[in-house]
Order: sequence, then C-alpha cells, then structure tokens
Amino acid sequence: MTAYVLGDSWTMTRRELARWARQPATVVVDVAFPVMLLLMFGYLVGGGRGVEGAYVDYLVPGMLALTMAFGLEGTMIAVTQDLNKGVIDRFRSLPMADGAVLVGRSAADMLQSALSLMLLGGVGYALGWRPHGGPQGLLAAAALLLLFRFAMLWIGIHLALVAGKPEMVQAVQILVWPVGFLSNAFAGPDSMPDWLGIFVQWNPLSQTTTAVRDLSGGPGGESGHVWAAVLWPLALLAVFLPLAVTRFARPRD
Repeated sequence: MTAYVLGDSWTMTRRELARWARQPATVVVDVAFPVMLLLMFGYLVGGGRGVEGAYVDYLVPGMLALTMAFGLEGTMIAVTQDLNKGVIDRFRSLPMADGAVLVGRSAADMLQSALSLMLLGGVGYALGWRPHGGPQGLLAAAALLLLFRFAMLWIGIHLALVAGKPEMVQAVQILVWPVGFLSNAFAGPDSMPDWLGIFVQWNPLSQTTTAVRDLSGGPGGESGHVWAAVLWPLALLAVFLPLAVTRFARPRD
C-alpha cells in the first residue's frame, strides 16, 4: 500500500516538475522575489532597530523564514486550475491513491523552496552573512525552515480548495502578508509598542526565525525556541492537512 501511494505521488510530482520546463518564468520569479527583498532591506531599508550586532546576520535568517511563508500562490493557482479544468475529476476516475495529486504538488513546491533557500543563503553570504553554528546548526536550521514551509503550504492548499478559482487566490494570498511582516524578520520586538511586540513574539514565523538565528549563531537568537519552531508547524499541519485532504476528496457541486 505504501509503495502504491509513493508511486502515484511520484508520478504527480513529475507532472508538476514538467510544468517548470513549460513555464520557467514562473519559477524564476518565485525564486528571485525573495532575493530582491533581501537586497532591498539590506541596502535600502536596512537599519535594524532594536538589533545588536551586524544587521545582515540578523536580516538573512529572517528573510529565509519569510521566504518560506511567501510564494504560495503558484501552488494555490495550480490546484485551482486543475479543479476548474476538470483535471482533478479525471484523476479521480483513475486507480490512483487518494491525495496523490496534492502530495505531488506539495513535493514539487518543497523542491522549489529548497532551491530558494540555497540561492538566498548564497546571496546572503555574498552580502556578508556568516552562520556560526557549524554544519549541524545550519542543517537543523534548514530543516526547521522547510518544516515551516510544509505547514504553510498545506494551509495554502486548503485555502485554494476553499477559494476554488484562480482569481480568488491573490485575495487569499494577501492574508499571508500580515503574518510575514508582523514578525521579527526585520526588527526586534523590543523596538515595537508593547501590544505589537507581544503579537510579534507569538507569531509562528517569529518562532522559526528566532530558532534559525540561534542555530546559525546570529544576533537575535534565543535558546529554547527550537521546540516552539517545531511544535507550531506540527500543530498547523495537524489542522490543515486533514482539512485539505478531506476538502479535496469531496466531489464538487
């Protein structure tokens, strides 16, 4: 049974990767956007209020985490397009494992996210970012970032299935921006009003960012946030992954 599910999921993953060859501009834009943000905040908007130490060492982990929250619209639009073109209905008529389409879509997104992390980390290194946590710390930080992305991805898939139409995806994606910018990605909570600082500290993105800074040995890192950076995504997955799979299995009216 496991081999059956994995085989179908891999078939759907290859289908999504084939889209990269047909639509390379979309992948390039998704990968280049966080690099543009990093350069903008690093050179134009930089300053780092409430940050001790080199701002680039504070900014890059925040940008890595922010990248895992943004760029969901590509996956969300692909899901809604498949729904509206009847592709999903044809897949349902085939002897295919339930949810293989969603697993394949998410696997392709995770590959692109890993590529974005490597590219953004390389650009950060060129700007002067130096992770001091050693190889193990860097690998652990990457694992936390991808876990956060996986959770955000299934939230996006569920919202895409609820929205049902590609033109609704952009409106839903706007909801991600408050989560991204009301975080400690760019500035420390101590520099914010008390009520806002409390929200920022509890933001799941902030928990992942703080843990990544700790693991990479940068300013703004605090020990003890690794568990929160693990538990937050797992809690989100426990809610939204079953919701997405259930919604996907439900026939459209």
